[in-house]
Amino acid sequence: MNILAPIIASFTGLILGTLWYSVLFAKQWQKLAGVTDAQMSKGMAKRALGSYILTLVMAFNLAAFMGPNSTPAFGLFAGFAAGFGWVAMAFGTNYLFEQKPLKLFLINGGYNVLLLTIMGFVISLF
Repeated sequence: MNILAPIIASFTGLILGTLWYSVLFAKQWQKLAGVTDAQMSKGMAKRALGSYILTLVMAFNLAAFMGPNSTPAFGLFAGFAAGFGWVAMAFGTNYLFEQKPLKLFLINGGYNVLLLTIMGFVISLF
């Protein structure tokens, strides 16, 4: 595995997360998740760093799963399969028992599907 691939791919989490949770779905997500503006403004740097570290672990795991000679087509497929088949479905199971709204599942699950799909593609380029 090229060690730079997951490091670079993990930065997509910062970019996509910023767009997804602040531009595209900020107010809907906050309302559905029960997160106030005051909570959002507190400790943002700490959460961003923690999120990056967690995304970095995800990227290394995806890179190990994909192997060293992945094509871009396989990277897209592997990322989508991991995001949809594992992460989103695990969220779905939890959300059913926690009785969380479908819209929240679609926002959070959709983010992870897109994130892992993009990361799979980026990893395949190295």
